[in-house]
Amino acid sequence: MFVATLLTNPARPVLDRVTVESLRNAWGGGDAVWLDPGVAAEFGLEAMPANRWDVWQGLQGMGIDLVVQPAEGRRKKLLIADMDSTMIEQECIDELADEAGVGAHVAGITARAMNGELDFEAALRERVGLLAGLPASVIAQVIRDRITLMPGGQVLLATMKANGAHAALVSGGFTAFTAAIAGVLGFDENRANTLLIAENKLTGKVAEPILGRAAKVAALEEISARLGISVAEAMAVGDGANDLGMLALAGAGVALHAKPSVAAQCDLRVNHGDLTALLYMQGYTREEFAQ
Repeated sequence: MFVATLLTNPARPVLDRVTVESLRNAWGGGDAVWLDPGVAAEFGLEAMPANRWDVWQGLQGMGIDLVVQPAEGRRKKLLIADMDSTMIEQECIDELADEAGVGAHVAGITARAMNGELDFEAALRERVGLLAGLPASVIAQVIRDRITLMPGGQVLLATMKANGAHAALVSGGFTAFTAAIAGVLGFDENRANTLLIAENKLTGKVAEPILGRAAKVAALEEISARLGISVAEAMAVGDGANDLGMLALAGAGVALHAKPSVAAQCDLRVNHGDLTALLYMQGYTREEFAQ
């Protein structure tokens, strides 16, 4: 058995009954269940529809996401999440670079690295090198003034944790940021790279080894083993090429507002919904959300 979930941005609820019922009828699905009126609905299916991606593409133009996945085991016991452009709306290194006067140059490198056009580790070293001499105090300033949370993140964490799940923030960014964001959102643990500091200034170096694609996969495997669960019981979410390994390995790997080349390699794609989409995908109703 499979379940098809249709969802949209809660800030602009455009999902209507006609759209849901029309697709359910076309696919011969079970009764539609509204998880959140105007925002999310689902129905059961006996088989994966052959025209899933054609329908998905048509709904994208309407501002609606479509996810089709196995019904069994979709409520997960572990959330493992990327940070930059996933749990927060920015790329931390780009914000630091802007303070250092090299924002546009670094943002260009970041975009290419996240799209898989550059080696992640080499690109990180290059970008960090451009931050040499920046006062370490700028980190706290950037967190305070420039970083905003991705909508729905706090509800996602609160709801999954209220239902017994563990939450890990695993980032190719920096520990100074993950520690702060993990604290605000309620992650149980966080892993990231460490910016090296000497005499209260960034040295332009990052501690080795760099946490990249392979380290995110290792984190998923290690945390799952420690919790005594399988990776199939985990939900991973990210947007960049360095997330693809963990997205492929997790039982549910969600490409959230991802780079096109990344989304193309993932079955679960959210382009319009916010982070609460990950709850609807697990079958949670709006009434079950924790605050």
